Amino acid sequence: MRILLSILFLLCFTFSNAQIPLSVKAAFPQGTTFYQNISYTNDTLKKHLLDIYLPTNTKLNTPLVIWVHGGAWMVNDKYADMGYMTNTIRSIIDKEYALASIDYRHSTTAPFPAQIQDCMAAVQYLYDHAASYKLDKNRIALMGFSAGGHLASLLALSVNNNVSSFYPNGKKPSFKIKAVCDFYGPSNLLMFYSNSTPENISDPIAKLLGASPLVRPDLAMQASPVTYVDKDDPPFFIVNGEKDPDVAPAQSYLLKSYLDLAHVKNELTIVKDAPHYGVMFDVDEVRLKLLQFLDNEMK
Repeated sequence: MRILLSILFLLCFTFSNAQIPLSVKAAFPQGTTFYQNISYTNDTLKKHLLDIYLPTNTKLNTPLVIWVHGGAWMVNDKYADMGYMTNTIRSIIDKEYALASIDYRHSTTAPFPAQIQDCMAAVQYLYDHAASYKLDKNRIALMGFSAGGHLASLLALSVNNNVSSFYPNGKKPSFKIKAVCDFYGPSNLLMFYSNSTPENISDPIAKLLGASPLVRPDLAMQASPVTYVDKDDPPFFIVNGEKDPDVAPAQSYLLKSYLDLAHVKNELTIVKDAPHYGVMFDVDEVRLKLLQFLDNEMK
C-alpha cells in the first residue's frame, strides 16, 4: 500500500486541542452554535475531544451527523477534511442537521483497537447527552473520510456483533446508528498486501495493527469492516474516487457487494477522475445525493 504523504500534510489540517480554523469556521452558516473541545471520556487526553455544531434556532430532537476524520489513522484531528468539504458542511447545517466532529487516538500512540474504542466512546457520549444539546439520540448518522470512513463503517457494522474488544471498558454501547456515509474508507485491510512482504511494517495499516497483516491476518480481518456485515446493519452511502491511488475503488465495490449479499440498503458513487480526497467530492453531483440519502434515512 503506497503511503500518501499528502494525507499527512495536505488532507486538511493538523491541530492539537485547537480552536476551529478560520477557514473551517467560515464554512458554517451564520448563526451556527459551536461547542468546542468537549471531553467525551472525562479524562485529559487531547485526542478524547469532540466538537458540536448546531444549526440556528435548534429545535428539540435534531438529527445528528458525526464527522470522523481521515489521516491514515496516525495524523490530523477533528477539523481534517472539512477544508475541502465546505459546501457539504454548509448544506448539512442548512438542512437543520446537527454536526459533531470527533478526535481519536493515533496509531502512533495506541494500536488498534484503541481508535474504534474511542469512536464508540464518543458516539456513546453524544447519545447519553443528546438532550443537553437538543439532539435526537435515535437519529445518528456517521460520516467518515479515508481512515475515518474505515472507522465509521467498522463501528456501524460491528456494534451489533458483540465484539467486546471494540467496546470502551468492555461495555457494549447502547446507541444505534441510522445511516453511514463512507468516503473512500478501506473495507478489507488484507487487500492492500498483494505486493508486500511480512517484514514490511512501515505502512499505515501495519502501524495501525502493530504488525504486518501478512503476519497477523487475523488482526487485519478483525479490523476490516466487511467482516461484520449482516442483515441488521444500517444503510450505506459510499463514495470513492475513480483514480484513487491509495484506497482503490475495489475497496468500495467489495463493501457494496457484501452489503448487497446481506440485503442491506446501499448506494455507491464513483467520482470520475477523482483522487483520494479533495474538492471533487464537494460538488453538487455528490452533495445532493448525500443530502437525499440523509433525508431518506434520518426521517
